[in-house]
Amino acid sequence: MTRLNRPARMNRSLLGLIAVLLLAGGAFLGLANHGRIPGLDTAAPLVPGTEQPPQWVLVVIVAAGVLIGLLCLRWLLAQTIAPATPRTHRWRVHEDRSGKTDLEAAKAAEPFAREVQALDGVTGAKAVLGGRRGDPLLSLVVEAEPDADLVAVRRRITDELLPRMRSAVDLDELPTAIEFRVPSAAAARVN
Repeated sequence: MTRLNRPARMNRSLLGLIAVLLLAGGAFLGLANHGRIPGLDTAAPLVPGTEQPPQWVLVVIVAAGVLIGLLCLRWLLAQTIAPATPRTHRWRVHEDRSGKTDLEAAKAAEPFAREVQALDGVTGAKAVLGGRRGDPLLSLVVEAEPDADLVAVRRRITDELLPRMRSAVDLDELPTAIEFRVPSAAAARVN
């Protein structure tokens, strides 16, 4: 599901990198404290002398702290406003001397969603055609009635509707992620 949620992939990568760096730093400090690293004297002072470092060192430390703080704020903002659906693009479908034909990928999925919503047992559907033409992804969320036959709905989508969608966007392969949302019987009674 990380293909649908690109910030999750970045989060896992960055958190994994930070974890590896912290583990390596902790292992180094532990080994240095126990005298296991040759050339490091555990009784020696951390820095030679008691003088303050040069002014440029303090400026670099402050600048690095500010940069890290801004990157952390950017990361927090990305968590709150990140899109849950794939990014859509404009696809070049045809181009020759007479002109070119562009397809807005987001608009191409709207008729497909309406066709899915018209299926028996389906109460709502949302489709997003994301990615680039060379690496597309159709993300489909289907809201179904509690007693709907989901196997039949999925079969109709994959056997009838997806081939038409692939033909409409002129693709041989169209990777598709289908998510079914079915309200519980208790939720249906409350509404």
